[in-house]
Amino acid sequence: MTKTELAELIRNGEHSGVEFKRDDVHPDSLAKEIAALANLEGGYLLLGVEDDGTVCGITRRPKEVEGWVMNVCRTNIQPAFIPYFESIRWDKSRRVAVVTIPADSPDKPYKAREGRHWVTFVRVGSTSRVATREEEQRLYQASGILRYDIKPVPGSTLKDLDLHRLANYFADIRGQDHPSLDDKEGWFHLLVNTEIMVEDRGQAIPTVGGMLLFGSRPNKFLPQAGISATAYPGLEKEYSTIEEEVIRGSLVSLFSKQKRVSESGVIDRAVEFVRRNMGVRAWIEGGRRHQQHSYPLEAVREVIVNAVAHRDYTITGTDVEISLYKNRLEIISPGRLPNTVTVEKMKQGYRVSRNELIKEVLRDYGYIEHRGMGIPYKVIRGMREHNGTEPDLIEEESRFIVRLWKDKPK
Repeated sequence: MTKTELAELIRNGEHSGVEFKRDDVHPDSLAKEIAALANLEGGYLLLGVEDDGTVCGITRRPKEVEGWVMNVCRTNIQPAFIPYFESIRWDKSRRVAVVTIPADSPDKPYKAREGRHWVTFVRVGSTSRVATREEEQRLYQASGILRYDIKPVPGSTLKDLDLHRLANYFADIRGQDHPSLDDKEGWFHLLVNTEIMVEDRGQAIPTVGGMLLFGSRPNKFLPQAGISATAYPGLEKEYSTIEEEVIRGSLVSLFSKQKRVSESGVIDRAVEFVRRNMGVRAWIEGGRRHQQHSYPLEAVREVIVNAVAHRDYTITGTDVEISLYKNRLEIISPGRLPNTVTVEKMKQGYRVSRNELIKEVLRDYGYIEHRGMGIPYKVIRGMREHNGTEPDLIEEESRFIVRLWKDKPK
């Protein structure tokens, strides 16, 4: 880092990715800030800078400060953490130590020692605070340590799963034998072995993924299940709407032996909502009238499938949101991208799943293709070929947005 870059960091002040500290703070305080930054998106800890941005400089030789920082990261943080350390000369008499925490730290959540306890801290704006149970759970999930989609759904039983859909899945989608509908023990055995149910304290209980995919009424147990879809007449959200639908039920459809949809699930109902509200573009060419959907249905389906397959289901009380406007389609998925995934990696077909069970079952149905190239081929290239527009892929603090444009900007 150059002095100019350091000056810019200091000038912008503390925020979710930058923390100022003196170099005489308690080791627990230093560990807390480093762990919190690592648990978010990484960032910079500047030693020798006051909270107001005044540069006081480090009080010890750089080598001593570096040794102290590394020791704190090994003994006061779990799992042990090794950041990048450098010392930048500010002027003739002052130096600032820069501790760089990488964005893709793989072992989240990092816990910091606080007295005799180990505590998970998270970064909220310019402060670090103790993580809530839900925040800590999301960190475990992001690291791949916890698979939320195979957690049991308390209070649910086999009766809360749609056995007809399950029989359809095993027989007609997977081409596999399954028990008769009244053979409870047979179903318990099959569903536990396929992670649609899990054995807990001697009982077989549906998993989160199993309930979302095949539940009769998933929202009875998982209020975050489903999609809220709205078509607006203008360019922004407003009270006046063209159509609204709260889409509930199993994610997957019921199919005939000929692989035709006989009862639509959440995904197919959402695609149909967009299809009937997106409108068509018509033009005359060579004396003939031509029509084209405002958006390619293959791209629409891909974005909706990704939203329900990869959303963060630990975030309760909020649906996947579909909003159709006069000039664009927006699909908003709760939660950040899974660990190590970035927008640029997505554009290249990088594959990491947050909900492995859901992804694999949707792949069996053909909702997800095997090569993981849906975003670069079906969405990005699909929109370019359709109307020459570039889709927007936007990661925000607690959600991921895909925006498809109806026409090129004028």
